[in-house]
Amino acid sequence: MSAARSFRDLRVYQLAGSAAGEVFEVSKGFPREERYALTDQIRRSARATKAMIAEAWARRRYKAVFINKLDEALGEASETQSWLDDAFDSGYIEAEQHEKLDSSWRSIGGMLGRNDRSRLRFL
Repeated sequence: MSAARSFRDLRVYQLAGSAAGEVFEVSKGFPREERYALTDQIRRSARATKAMIAEAWARRRYKAVFINKLDEALGEASETQSWLDDAFDSGYIEAEQHEKLDSSWRSIGGMLGRNDRSRLRFL
């Protein structure tokens, strides 16, 4: 595997982008009354995960800032999982769909939640 030259080369960024796209598509089917609640919140947290990864990349020169941004991305990924739980609990998504989406976000969280030394290597 060649060295990443851009945040777009990072596997975790690519996975977060794909998962955010899936969340966007799924949330199109949420009820209209959820437009400014669940739909907006789940889309924001999913997209913020990807954006925080890009921001961490831009600040990678400063280890503490880099790690902080990855921690923020992890928080956004976890928030997305919580919103997915709400969507499932409300009957807006089926169990299989919830499991598939949750699995993607667990993988992303696992990549972001590594210890400091491993985090620096994933670049």
